[in-house]
Amino acid sequence: MLTTEKEWFIDPEGRIILLRGVNLGGSTKVPFTPDGATHLETDFSDHRDVSFVGRPFPREEADDHYARLKGWGFNCLRFLTTWEAIEHKGPGEYDTAYLDYLEEIVEKAGDYGFYVFVDPHQDVWSRMTGGDGAPGWLFEKVGLDFTKFDQTDAAILMQYRYPGNYPPMCWSQNYQRFAAATMFTLFFGGEDFAPHLYCDGQPVQEYMQGHYINAIKQVAKRLKEFDHVIGYDCLNEPHPGFIGVADLTTPLKVAGQCMPGLQISPFDAMVSAAGGSRTVKVAKLKRFGVKITGETVINPGKVSCWLPGREDIWRKEGVWEIKENEPVLLRPHHFASVNGPKTFFRDYLRPFINRYATEIRKIHPETFIFIEGEPFHPETMEWGAHDTENVVNASHWYDAIMLLTKKFPLMYNYDIMAQKLVFTKRGIKTMYNRQLSKIKEASTRMGMPTSIGEFGIPFDMNNKKAYRTGDFSNQVEALTRIYDALDSLLLHSTLWNYTADNTNQWGDQWNLEDFSIFSRDQKSKNGGRAVNGFCRPYARKTAGEPVEMSFDQKKGRFLFVFKADAAIKAPTEIYIPSVQYPHGVTVTVDGGRFEKVKDCILVYTKNSGMCTVKICRK
Repeated sequence: MLTTEKEWFIDPEGRIILLRGVNLGGSTKVPFTPDGATHLETDFSDHRDVSFVGRPFPREEADDHYARLKGWGFNCLRFLTTWEAIEHKGPGEYDTAYLDYLEEIVEKAGDYGFYVFVDPHQDVWSRMTGGDGAPGWLFEKVGLDFTKFDQTDAAILMQYRYPGNYPPMCWSQNYQRFAAATMFTLFFGGEDFAPHLYCDGQPVQEYMQGHYINAIKQVAKRLKEFDHVIGYDCLNEPHPGFIGVADLTTPLKVAGQCMPGLQISPFDAMVSAAGGSRTVKVAKLKRFGVKITGETVINPGKVSCWLPGREDIWRKEGVWEIKENEPVLLRPHHFASVNGPKTFFRDYLRPFINRYATEIRKIHPETFIFIEGEPFHPETMEWGAHDTENVVNASHWYDAIMLLTKKFPLMYNYDIMAQKLVFTKRGIKTMYNRQLSKIKEASTRMGMPTSIGEFGIPFDMNNKKAYRTGDFSNQVEALTRIYDALDSLLLHSTLWNYTADNTNQWGDQWNLEDFSIFSRDQKSKNGGRAVNGFCRPYARKTAGEPVEMSFDQKKGRFLFVFKADAAIKAPTEIYIPSVQYPHGVTVTVDGGRFEKVKDCILVYTKNSGMCTVKICRK
């Protein structure tokens, strides 16, 4: 079992553990049976009868994948599951076959020395709204017909639109669309914003949160006895939906920026979902930002995505109405605040996380709770000092331009947080360090560790050029820059992602994403992609306190400085990958002695004080 002290994880021997891990896995977002890959057309009519047994990989493949990940030096897994995987059959009906499988696969991870924390994953709410996460029957409970979401532009789904009208990375636009925004609003703020909506006799917020938490408790019951299971994420990338929107006539933005695609305001979305047509602007990503390029009509067929006989909940709450056959917005500021100014993280997300943590710890006491806010959102992660025990800041970080464009420009970038262009390699390096530093600084103020829950790169960048040429140097450079920043800040992290059934054609089997460091189609280096970019030396266990760590990937020079603690008898352990040191290493230790054991350098110190370790290629 690990404990924490300020920013560090501590093992039973008193050493500081640096978590360097990976998300497992990308295709866990979709069912294994029938195959839920998003390039396969479906109307989701089988949503109660799916199975996630086999995600992240079939039982018989577990040893192969775990051995590969261990060989690459990872010591931690952010292990994905979904609410749908557990409770897809119906309210309170749990898939015990899946839970049996999950328990077996997680137990085996411990045999390979991995620390594991569970990630109840979601993106844009559910598969039926263009992502993954929540089960389909929840839409029926609130009165929504998910088979009509794509027609009404309440969501954009690859299953309906590919290949004709599904641009890469457009799935994220669903956060601004009606279906996902409505469900998030009800989940986090139904009590304030839809007080008249009840499900099975319960207020909608209580109903939704209660079922979600009870589903994850089923996982905790299976894993509570495993010492290597260190915690549970609260909810991947939680989103406020409409909460906090100041004006319902203005399209939603991300970090103050327009997003590519349809510029649908919340009011447009409500009218379209109820069967009205709306004219909206269209924006496209240009070289220096997102620009309005035209307009189009959404829901020209005037289809409603409300089930027959079910009320439009936002009309019922008095947000808008039909007068003289025209939609009229009555309460443009309905979601701005209730009983005074509120913020999403402090007043809606934090109470949910505290409730979640309390319930999970009834099953798995003293476990770590990994928390995160909305990516790219400037709102401060406000957390009460009394709430920080066994809590980890697991915020996500991505290079936004690389994410959206699937390109890695070497000499320029765009700082989405500062909203300005950045030039030169040094400028990009400074941007990376500044953005990651802000995440760590928030944790330091709250006295908790930081583990970057997700970061990664699209391996299919530059129109999949690397798959044709075998040259992954661009991807290696991109990963190297990110890991350089993580090293400089001594940050724990879990890379997005490892997908066991990734292919060059369909990527991670989900919405054209292709972030996996492994693919069945990469024949060299044991299926690895850009292995030199992520398989790097690092101090896994430190008998003292880390002070400085860096690695020059091109020259093979690794530096680690730590303040040794003579009271700790176990050695400092530094992982040394053969892919970086194919002909061996030369090691110098100032302040101790070392031994080379397999893929590790073990450093022993007799006295407390500064110790410097330098490792070079032979």
